[in-house]
Amino acid sequence: MSKTQPARGMRDFLPADVRRREFVIGVIREVYERYGFEPLETPAVENIETLLGKYGEEGNQLIFKILKRGAHEQTGEADLALRYDLTVPLARVVAEQGERLPKFFKRYQIQPVWRADRPARGRFREFYQCDVDAIGSRSMIIEAELCAAASDALTQLGFKNFTIRLNHRQVLAGVLEKAGVPSNKHGDALIALDKLDKIGQEGVEEEFAARGIDMRAGERLLDFFAVKSIERAVQIVADGVGKTESEAFNEAMIGRLVEFVSDHEAGARGVDELRQILQFAGASAGVGARIKIDPSLARGLSYYTGAIMEINVPDLAGSLGGGGRYDNLIGMFSGRDIPACGFSLGLERIIVVMTEREMFPADLVSTAADVLVTLWDEASVMDALALARELRVGGLRVDVYPDGGDKVGKQFKYASARGVPFVAVAGPDERGRGEVSLKDMRSGEQQTVESGAAAATLREKLGLRK
Repeated sequence: MSKTQPARGMRDFLPADVRRREFVIGVIREVYERYGFEPLETPAVENIETLLGKYGEEGNQLIFKILKRGAHEQTGEADLALRYDLTVPLARVVAEQGERLPKFFKRYQIQPVWRADRPARGRFREFYQCDVDAIGSRSMIIEAELCAAASDALTQLGFKNFTIRLNHRQVLAGVLEKAGVPSNKHGDALIALDKLDKIGQEGVEEEFAARGIDMRAGERLLDFFAVKSIERAVQIVADGVGKTESEAFNEAMIGRLVEFVSDHEAGARGVDELRQILQFAGASAGVGARIKIDPSLARGLSYYTGAIMEINVPDLAGSLGGGGRYDNLIGMFSGRDIPACGFSLGLERIIVVMTEREMFPADLVSTAADVLVTLWDEASVMDALALARELRVGGLRVDVYPDGGDKVGKQFKYASARGVPFVAVAGPDERGRGEVSLKDMRSGEQQTVESGAAAATLREKLGLRK
């Protein structure tokens, strides 16, 4: 007998799961469109050379490769792959379709991606990403708007306590060089630092050693990242300069970064860009107070070139989303650098957290139908189907009980088990009078109305608009 479970890291989605997913996607889509982003979709399968070399050493190992087919199958070589994320396909589209796109192309994309990762709680091999990207501008307005859009989406979903961690790849490069990490080891150091909040300082020290990073350079790095200058931030607030705690903290971190990388040209420029992002985000009500500069944030993807962001919620391992600027990625396809910046919300993790914390609306639709039309007997099938059609034209979701051999009482039990709020009965007496009996399965109340008034009556009782 064949196995009935889906492949590891893959899932079946029952109706309630799909409704929760569609609710979250609907909120995110509405927010993205409110910020002027347009929809885009790309194929599930990409040429393998499109994906390889874009995600760093760890990312390359997680790409689901598709072996050559037909006569080439025995070679074990791959020429296609399932898409790993939505950013690289976007870069390919911009390079291919650039002349048909506006000067400033703002797109959102909500589609599944696949990663050959080890499944774990909240981590799957197939999952959706909710991406929002802006192409064509180097202005830090983009970063501020992306943070605001992601913040609005989470706020509208019911998240109240979250932080947008902010850093900059060029600032990181300056810190690494000042700490004594050679340029050929920057990638190794960033991969290790990206795990700081997961494996702690000792774990990162072990990772540094395994990657051949000098112990003294590693110590200087961890000393820098461990010092958050909280005391200085609190003192600024205490001095009464009109700063909120988050503003004071960010100001203190900017000052510390300036001290550390002031004579590093790219790093100093990165600090200026961080300062601009904070300034622009302050004009977006609510989001500025959620941003916190975190010099330990690295993010593992190798295509990031500037600001990087990640959203974290207290008491939750991992993040709800992240992103950053990737000004060189599109140039890998087009031959010319095109500035770009994006943010991705992790749909799966958002749904898991919202389910566990009971954040979904209590009135979220949990049934497939508003009303079940019963069958009195086999002779009533045509009348039942006609009634169902009339109710559907009236804007209702209608299910028809398919087995006329079952007694009406059994059909009522079926409706109750499925959570259908109303049952419509048209027996011989009702049909003879041109009427329909409507039973409210929630209250037990029953009333008889004219057939032509059934749809309006049900809509009123359900609080629906036509």
